[in-house]
Amino acid sequence: MDLVFFGMQGSGKGTQGALIAKKFNLKVFETGGELRRLAKEDSPLGKKIKSIIEAGKLVDNEIVMEIIENFMEHLEPNQNVLFDGIPRSQVQAKSFNELLERKGRIFKGVLIKITEEVALSRLLTRRICESCKKVFPADFTANSCAACNGNLITRKDDNEEAIKTRLHAFTSETLPVIEEYQKNGKMIEVDGTKRIEEVDKELQIILSPLLES
Repeated sequence: MDLVFFGMQGSGKGTQGALIAKKFNLKVFETGGELRRLAKEDSPLGKKIKSIIEAGKLVDNEIVMEIIENFMEHLEPNQNVLFDGIPRSQVQAKSFNELLERKGRIFKGVLIKITEEVALSRLLTRRICESCKKVFPADFTANSCAACNGNLITRKDDNEEAIKTRLHAFTSETLPVIEEYQKNGKMIEVDGTKRIEEVDKELQIILSPLLES
């Protein structure tokens, strides 16, 4: 079974996804990372993506689905996937659902739930490593990255106005996708306001029967 991780910015979705992927040996698909990887490839798809990026254009939904399909074609047999940050909209969800159905893959959504107030507080106080881009919460008091010793900085777009714009996009575009999956019994939900270790433990308990059967 594949997993589709959802969460408002600041929910810890990426952190929890990485922990679950490691625990259950899932291959992670993250759109931005896959775009950057493919753009370096000397392949027809890689060249197409590189030309779009260099032209400063957005990658449309059709290309995103092509990227996902290419990703799945290179998986080992019986390899399960954790999709991080996709689908982002109802239009994208329709294409995504159809693609996975065509590939004979089943999935569950996983929602890391937090409120907008919690998201805003976390995003205003977090820092990010300038080198490896690892994110650290406010209670991490060191001035260098625990992973690579890089310099920790505050993102320029982690200001209140920009954060509220991003949260609004999540509410207006992605929340309807989540609600549709909830209605169809495809969504698992956990409280993302708890400590990282607690959320991880809860997810492992819930997901173990699905991923280890």
